Amino acid sequence: MKWLWLVLNTFRLAADMNDCQMLDPSILREYDIRGIVGDTLNPQDVVLIGRAFGHVLIEQGGKTVAVGFDGRLSSPTLEEALVEGLMSCGLIVHRVGLGPSPMLYFATHVLNCDAGMMITGSHNPPDYNGIKMTLFGHAFFADDIQKLGDIVRDGIFTSGKGQSENHDMREAYRDRLLKDYHGQGKITVAWDAGNGAAGEILEMMTKKMPGTHYLLNENIDGTFPAHHPDPTVEKNLDQLKQLVADKNCDLGIAFDGDGDRIGVIDSQGRVIWGDQLLVILARAVLKDEPGAAILCDVKASQVFFDEIKRLGGKPVMWKAGHSHIKTKMVEFNSPLAGEMSAHIFFKHKYYGYDDALYAAIRLLDVLATDDQTLDQIYDALPKLINTPEIRFDCDEMRKFSVIDEVKARLKSSGAVFHDMDGVRVENSDGWWLLRASNTQAVLVVRIEAATDEGLGRLKTALAEQLLKSNIQPPTY
Repeated sequence: MKWLWLVLNTFRLAADMNDCQMLDPSILREYDIRGIVGDTLNPQDVVLIGRAFGHVLIEQGGKTVAVGFDGRLSSPTLEEALVEGLMSCGLIVHRVGLGPSPMLYFATHVLNCDAGMMITGSHNPPDYNGIKMTLFGHAFFADDIQKLGDIVRDGIFTSGKGQSENHDMREAYRDRLLKDYHGQGKITVAWDAGNGAAGEILEMMTKKMPGTHYLLNENIDGTFPAHHPDPTVEKNLDQLKQLVADKNCDLGIAFDGDGDRIGVIDSQGRVIWGDQLLVILARAVLKDEPGAAILCDVKASQVFFDEIKRLGGKPVMWKAGHSHIKTKMVEFNSPLAGEMSAHIFFKHKYYGYDDALYAAIRLLDVLATDDQTLDQIYDALPKLINTPEIRFDCDEMRKFSVIDEVKARLKSSGAVFHDMDGVRVENSDGWWLLRASNTQAVLVVRIEAATDEGLGRLKTALAEQLLKSNIQPPTY
């Protein structure tokens, strides 16, 4: 009868846990865990997430996990909760401390860990926080994240006695970043860490680099007193533009809250957007690997596709989202990829994850070994007319059905379009894109054309599709 007692107690334990343990479903996002601290995300939730992730890792034969955290005020407490949950499964936890997300990814490689977990709210407001995850060197996202919620709901976890070890990765990470910089000439760079987690490493890195370096907001401060830590929003670059102008810098470089996205401006304060930056970085990569696939998301300009072909590469369009891009890179054995959101992924000479500090090093290396300034390289790129990425509200339960309706109408009309992520419609004027955000209750629009007249026609065509689905078009 002992076996029956064990079975009954297992189900009783699961039922008891089920009564009191449930994650808020809104925190289980497409690419990561993300919620409002004290509301949808609490330390006890993070303990449970650690236990659920540990259960998955151990089921798949893993034993070790690296854990890091960003500079948000809530991050140290949530890191402790995560370590508690992981250790309760019997895992060895390598704690790498405060730093950018890429330093955590670096640690998983250097320490030969089976998984990595980063406490970070990325570029979100200060009251947000979350977790980015990797498993056996691959992105952990989508259905994997939903499974964590299921494990917590069912309340059946792996149990064991784990342990933790502390590792200071800062100098090793700094040295690895600098390994691929060969510049010896005089260059003047303005940097804005945005009070994010990259600030300390940035200071350490620039002290070892030739040239003149001016740093803004390098002190890590989870309240982000200077500006919101998102360099893809141009108003957040105002301070950097002013510094570039005041100090006569060659360029300016900015980072988001956890150091995996980059913002770049030239000496005139002009923004180098993610797809343009990819073209510039691809020059050196394609010299080493001619014909290689270079990936970018569906929001990329036609200039990206044309220029990569001209440089001898194979441009590949894929779904937006860093987890999707990382996964596709493996399929195509791509040495370089990126997004309009300025996640830049280097497999060429590096590890294949998105690291804004490393992307900055590679950009400076291009400029150090090229006879053109960034301004001249930018001026030489073909110019098209395009809208910024426009996001407008659409009910969470409606946004994907709108895309399906538009797609069905386009198919019946014989229009030429890509549908791997929303719909990107192409014609002689240019293209328009409509996609549903995976992280917010919004639809996303971008339009590009060679002429103002063509842009107007594309705007009209997109507006007609939205109105047919009873959606009010945004103001362009």
